[in-house]
Amino acid sequence: MTATAQPPSARDALTRRLSTPLLHFIGGEWTPSASGETFVILTPTDNSVIGHAASGNAADIDRAAQAAHAAFPAWRALSGKARRALLHRVADAIEARADEIATAESVDTGQPIRFMKSAAARAAENFRFYADRAEAAQDGSSLPTSGFLNYTLRQPIGPVGVITPWNTPFMLSSWKIAPALAAGCTVVHKPAEWSPVTATLLAEIMQGAGLPAGVVNLVHGYGESAGRALTEHPLIRAIAFIGESRTGSAIQKQGADTLKRVHLELGGKNPVVVFADADLDRALDAAVFMIYSLNGQRCTSSSRLLVQRGVHDAFVERLAARVQDIRVGDPLDPATELGPLIHPTHLQKVCSYFDTAREEGATVRVGGERLGDRGNYVRPTLFTQARSDMRIAQEEIFGPVLTVIPFDDDADALRIANDVPYGLAAYLWTNDLTRAHTFAHGLDSGMIWINSENVRHLPTPFGGMKASGIGRDGGDYSFDFYMETKNIAVNLDGHRAQRLGMGTEAGS
Repeated sequence: MTATAQPPSARDALTRRLSTPLLHFIGGEWTPSASGETFVILTPTDNSVIGHAASGNAADIDRAAQAAHAAFPAWRALSGKARRALLHRVADAIEARADEIATAESVDTGQPIRFMKSAAARAAENFRFYADRAEAAQDGSSLPTSGFLNYTLRQPIGPVGVITPWNTPFMLSSWKIAPALAAGCTVVHKPAEWSPVTATLLAEIMQGAGLPAGVVNLVHGYGESAGRALTEHPLIRAIAFIGESRTGSAIQKQGADTLKRVHLELGGKNPVVVFADADLDRALDAAVFMIYSLNGQRCTSSSRLLVQRGVHDAFVERLAARVQDIRVGDPLDPATELGPLIHPTHLQKVCSYFDTAREEGATVRVGGERLGDRGNYVRPTLFTQARSDMRIAQEEIFGPVLTVIPFDDDADALRIANDVPYGLAAYLWTNDLTRAHTFAHGLDSGMIWINSENVRHLPTPFGGMKASGIGRDGGDYSFDFYMETKNIAVNLDGHRAQRLGMGTEAGS
C-alpha cells in the first residue's frame, strides 16, 4: 500500500507533537499529572507506541474543576456577542489546521484519511453553528395570563464535564464543547485514553483563539480514575458523555450523590429496513456506506439489514459482491476505505463475534477473520441467514460487521426492528409514502432517515431511546441540557395575597 498523500507539514507536526508527552491543560496552563504518571499512545496500524500522555487522577480533575469553577462567573457574564466572536475564531483556526487534524486523527484512531478530511470541516461547522446561537441562548418565552406576565429565560448551569469517545473524537468533542461554551458554561474535558491526540489539538486551538484561562480544561486519563473523579466532583454540575451503554449506566450512578444532570449518547443496534418497492440501487449504496465507513465504529451505523423476502436473495448477492471489494489498508492512503480497528482489545471483541455467528447457525458470507498479524485489521464481514434472537443481531459489535435478516411484511419488519435493547437510529427504504410515515411512527428510535443514509441537519435533535441514551443534542435541544430555565412572574394589576394573621378582621 502506498504511503500517505498528506502534506509533509502535517506529518512533521504530528511527529513533533508526540516527541514529548501530551500534557493536561488546566487553568490556561499546560501541566503534567500530579502523580507524574503517563500512559502509552498506540497507532492501530501496527500497535507500536507513538507517544505518551499524562495520566490524570482525582487531584488533576480537582484542579481542573476548581479552574472551571473560578472562570465561570466571568464567562457567564460575557455577552453572547463576545462569545460568538471567540467561537468563530475557534472555527477559523480549526479550518486552518485541517490537514494536521486529519492526519493526527487517522494515525491515532485508524480512521481512513478520506473520511477524516471532513472531520475539521464538521467540527468547524459545529462551532460556527453554536457561535451564531450564543446571543440568543438565554432567550425564553412570554407567557401572559390574567393579571400577570410570566416570562422565561435560560442561564448556564455552571461548570460541566465532557467525556468523549475514541471514534471520530475531534468532531464529537466539538459537538459537545461548542454548545456548552455558547451557553456560557465552562468545561472540563476528559477524552478517551485510546485516542487522546486531537483533544490536545483542540485545546491548543481554543487557547490560541483567546478563550480565557479556565474556561476550557483538558485532563487525559483512564475512565476508572480521571473519568470517575469527574463524574463525582461536586463542582461539576452536569456530565455530557458519549460511549457505550454500560459506562453510561455507571456514570449515572456516580453522579447521583451530587445530583448531576447527565446527557448520555450511548450505543445502537440500528436497523436499515429495505422493502421490495424501494430504490434498491440507492438502498444498497446507503446500507454499505452506513456500516463499513468509519471502520464500522459509529453509534449510528446500520448494523442490522432487514430485507423483504421477495428481493432478499438478489439484494444479498449484490451486497456480498460490494463487501468483498471494500479496500482495506493503511488509513493514510487516500484509496483506503476501511482502516484498522482502534485497539487490540477492541479487535479481540469484534473477532469474537465471528465464532459466535458460526455457533449460532448464521452464515459468514464475507470476511469473518482478522486480516494479517500486524495491526488491528479485519476483513469487512457479512453475516446472512440470521435471526433476530441471535447475539449477532442483538449486541453492539461496533465494527465493520453487518447482519442480514429477512422479513415478510410490515408487521414482521417492525417487530424485528424494535426487538433490541437499543433505539438510537433507523433507516427505512420504501417508495410507499403512507408506509414510510406509518412505519416511522412505529419505530422505537430517536432518529429515523427515510430513503437516506445519516445526513445531519444541525438544528434537529440527535439522541436515542431505551439503552441508547438520555437527552438530545442539536440546535436549541443542546441548550436545554447546558442551561437552566427560569420563570419570572410579574404582577400587573395589584393582585394581593389572602391576608392571614389579622384576627377577627380576617373573617369579616
